[in-house]
Amino acid sequence: METKARQAYLYDFYGELLNQHQRGIYEDYAFSDLSLGEIAAEEGISRQGVHDLIRRCSKKLEEYEEKLHLVEKFLLIKEKAEEIESIAAKKTEPEMKEIAAISREILEEL
Repeated sequence: METKARQAYLYDFYGELLNQHQRGIYEDYAFSDLSLGEIAAEEGISRQGVHDLIRRCSKKLEEYEEKLHLVEKFLLIKEKAEEIESIAAKKTEPEMKEIAAISREILEEL
């Protein structure tokens, strides 16, 4: 999986477990695409301090995933629901349309 996408998934699932300061800096870096220098100037800390904080946050998010596997489970469910939808789309019977609708609902909820 692409690094940016993985960061986004990890943050979506575990970001609330970071403190507010960590979340703000991590969001600026990962989602607002600010440079380390820009974040450092904004926060009044060194560029190295920003780098270290981002690295620690990323490590912490990865550790949560290693223990809980929520992103892994989410991606597996998403893949299976897409497979169901794909198979059901090939059928014309009303039951298959119902299955396709249910799998779409699952995908929307994810």
